[in-house]
Amino acid sequence: MFSKFTSILQHAVEALAPSLPLQEDFVYHWKAITHYYIETSDDKAPVTDTNIPSHLEQMLDILVQEEKERESGETGPCMEYLLHHKILETLYTLGKADCPPGMKQQVLGFYTKLLGRIKQPLLPHINVHRPVQKLIRLCGEVLATPTENEEIQFLCIVCAKLKEDPYLVNFFLENKSKSLASKGAASVAAEDTLKGPDSLSTDTGQPCRPEQMPGAAGPEHTELDEEPPPQTDDLSASLDNLSVASLPEATVVRPSQDYNLVNSLLNLTRSPDGRIAVKACEGLMLLASLPEPKAAKCLTQSTCLCELLTDRLAALYRALPPTVDPLDIETVEAINWGLDSYSHKEDASAFPGKRALISFLSWFDYCDQLIKEAQKTTAVALAKAIHERFFIGVMEPQLMQTSEMGILTSTALLHRIVRQVTSNVLLQEMVFFILGEQREPETLAEMNRHPLRHRLIEHCDHISDEISIMTLRMFEHLLQKPNEHILYNLVLRNLEERNYTEYKPVCPEDKDVVENGQIAGAVDLEEDPLFTDISPDNTLSNQEWLSSSPPATPDHPKNDGKTEVHKIVNSFLCLVPDEAKSSYHVEGTGYDTYLRDAHRQFRDYCAICLRWEWPGSPKALEKCNLEATFFEGHFLKVLFDRMGRILDQPYDVNLQVTSVLSRLSLFPHPHIHEYLLDPYVNLASGCRSLFSVIVRVVGDLMVRIQRIQDFTPKLLLVRKRLLGLEPEGPMVDHITLLEGVIVLEEFCKELAAVAFVKYHASSTP
Repeated sequence: MFSKFTSILQHAVEALAPSLPLQEDFVYHWKAITHYYIETSDDKAPVTDTNIPSHLEQMLDILVQEEKERESGETGPCMEYLLHHKILETLYTLGKADCPPGMKQQVLGFYTKLLGRIKQPLLPHINVHRPVQKLIRLCGEVLATPTENEEIQFLCIVCAKLKEDPYLVNFFLENKSKSLASKGAASVAAEDTLKGPDSLSTDTGQPCRPEQMPGAAGPEHTELDEEPPPQTDDLSASLDNLSVASLPEATVVRPSQDYNLVNSLLNLTRSPDGRIAVKACEGLMLLASLPEPKAAKCLTQSTCLCELLTDRLAALYRALPPTVDPLDIETVEAINWGLDSYSHKEDASAFPGKRALISFLSWFDYCDQLIKEAQKTTAVALAKAIHERFFIGVMEPQLMQTSEMGILTSTALLHRIVRQVTSNVLLQEMVFFILGEQREPETLAEMNRHPLRHRLIEHCDHISDEISIMTLRMFEHLLQKPNEHILYNLVLRNLEERNYTEYKPVCPEDKDVVENGQIAGAVDLEEDPLFTDISPDNTLSNQEWLSSSPPATPDHPKNDGKTEVHKIVNSFLCLVPDEAKSSYHVEGTGYDTYLRDAHRQFRDYCAICLRWEWPGSPKALEKCNLEATFFEGHFLKVLFDRMGRILDQPYDVNLQVTSVLSRLSLFPHPHIHEYLLDPYVNLASGCRSLFSVIVRVVGDLMVRIQRIQDFTPKLLLVRKRLLGLEPEGPMVDHITLLEGVIVLEEFCKELAAVAFVKYHASSTP
């Protein structure tokens, strides 16, 4: 009570007293603080019962006022006094001793406000960055302390200053041997005291580089580089007698003291207070983005950043309950790492394990964003650590297990993070984890060279339809990622030599045929026995295509040796026989409904693939190794096998298989277009293409149709039920076959739309 009365009285006196010059006022407040330590006998009273907080605030106000009154970059006498008399060093000592109780909080606040409110660069000065470095070491040592909020604010203002001038980070990369030697000091003593208000000739405070600054230290300078100045006897004795209690440190292993700013932030990411943890993560992201190579090397090699990120990711993954529903993993809302606060009571769509799932996805998002923002060296090191310590160490055993429930859950989680990843560097490591790094053509004998890739592709044809659908979805989203290796590894490397074709040089007598729009040696599907029952009404005439096909140009003549687009489109549209078609009985289900989607999707894929510099035309057959045995690759083999069983598979499986194949057909690579979308390609002996697979399915369908009574009415009923136009009723016989026919018809229309859109794009000059 008496101390509060004294404080009030002092403020009244200061208000009535005539204003002093700023420097005298500044010295007065500083000496008032030091006199407290010289004269006080009770060091147990909290700092809030003293005048120290008020004096510190007054000192800050004076420094800010002084800077405003001077030209930009000019150091005033008050700032010179603070630097020359090493006031920050003394405050650090008082804060470390926390005497009186609460002093550490006041010192952290003073440092934070000083760095934040003073515009001129202070960190290059040795008498600023040296005590700042020391104070950084005190942060995060003990979790859940009353000073955590001040600690994180102080660390974040330092990070912000480094972001403004990244070179300054070199002051915070300590020499290991020197920092370890300084840790061995047993006593806490002030290294500076008050001196007379001498003018400074060395500390200029100008924003020049350390090597050009007379009073500033270079990056290698540490607190042992110079002798401490003589101390005032009274203050020295008072500070020497301060009792510093040893507090239990946070249980985080610090491999070295080279980058204490990072180590302190890493400790605070473990704070029970979520706001503190998020701020610490933001600070780490700032430091990781600094362009200084030396800092990036120190960050990845001399701190436990990589280990902490990956170990926490692994721990959160293992904490997921094995019973979490794969559908919940798929549908849980998008996660942003800084906004993962979750209340089970307030959530109407809560499910068992949601809190754990959100925590895992949130931390994965943080790792992804950190790598995305980080300097290249740091990004690569972090991504490789996640690859080795999390993908291989934790996820791979789960994906390779034999339990169907375990496979389904782990594949759903893989699918979720494939969808979520945005960093190109982390995506690259994820792709190598899933597919391997192989780029040479596949062979049947070496199909399982990368065990995880082999297992995942096999899961596309798993006995469990749920596992098949989930794995196919994962591959579908993987194909949409902007990474060239994905498509090359899965498909393109096997089409590179075009050895799926049979090379027949054009003879002179074939030229007339080519000029009439038909490639030599190609089969006219309209004369094929499979298509003799096609109604002329279901094909598009050449005249009709004149209005929709792009006009011929000198650069893109219509008779350029390529199959004309109307023949390709009609080939796909006519594949399914009339009696197996049902879309013309329902409005709004024509072929043209696919054109808009195909155009948009193809445009998106072209934007992704633009920087991959793919060729505009197929590799010349004369330069291809056509003698090599063709193998479509494990991925296409499984998809073609699945496509061949479309009449005997569940509706949902068929939808997913055709969705992946249509995604593949959209890629603007000439070999993919030729192999998947050209019905007239001359296939080599023993080879199959997407079109040939569908032809065999149609042949089987035509035989099976004859055995089903009232096939067409049943087919129409099933289509209307699928579209919701007809209420559910009694089970229809042969429902799997009928649904398969509907998917087949729609898939052929989709391929026709894709072929037309791609032709139109390539023919536009």
